[in-house]
Amino acid sequence: MKTIGLLGGMSWESTVTYYRLINEGIKNRLGGLHSARICLYSVEFEEIEKLQHEGNWAKTAEILSQAAHSVEAAGADFLLICTNTMHKVAPEIESAINIPLIHIADATAEKILAQGVKKVGLLGTRFTMEQDFYRGRLQEKYGIEVLIPDEPGRDLVHRVIYEELCLGKIDPESRKAFVEITNGLADDGAQSVILGCTEVSLLIQQMHTQVPLFDTTEIHALRAVEEALQ
Repeated sequence: MKTIGLLGGMSWESTVTYYRLINEGIKNRLGGLHSARICLYSVEFEEIEKLQHEGNWAKTAEILSQAAHSVEAAGADFLLICTNTMHKVAPEIESAINIPLIHIADATAEKILAQGVKKVGLLGTRFTMEQDFYRGRLQEKYGIEVLIPDEPGRDLVHRVIYEELCLGKIDPESRKAFVEITNGLADDGAQSVILGCTEVSLLIQQMHTQVPLFDTTEIHALRAVEEALQ
């Protein structure tokens, strides 16, 4: 079994889900008392969050690249960045290490195409929804058309992620709003909706909407299980 490297803590609320899903995946595949070999580096999210909103991505890249190097030095065979947003600096992180990086957008795109979907909605932080590092990758590399909510919808999603979900707060009213936004994306032509922030699946799951969802946290974690067992 390969050792999985996790770059987490962004936020730790979703990193817990990665840890659980990966270990459950290994147990389901191997049975008995089997669990995953994991090297986890959990960063201090307050520092990262401030840099994000200041637009100082170069500093976030420096911090995460150093963390990734530590994960590699600890014996990881490959790396996952346990957040969609910080894949903005994935190229810098990838260049700082000598082990493979499993990109969350690639893992998600593979699942989307396997289901014959070509047009999706995207929920995530403003950075993920509005900037090109994520949407552009889906569109240019995989030919997947990406829709995002309108300006008020993007404001609401971004606020709930940082002010509620990253703090472990689950508000039924926020869930209702997210479902309405999801339904609106479907009305605009999205065949499915990507939960493109690793915290969003803490708030809404498939049982809350008839619109098919792609949970990036689960997809990424189970892709790590596959890689570990190859």
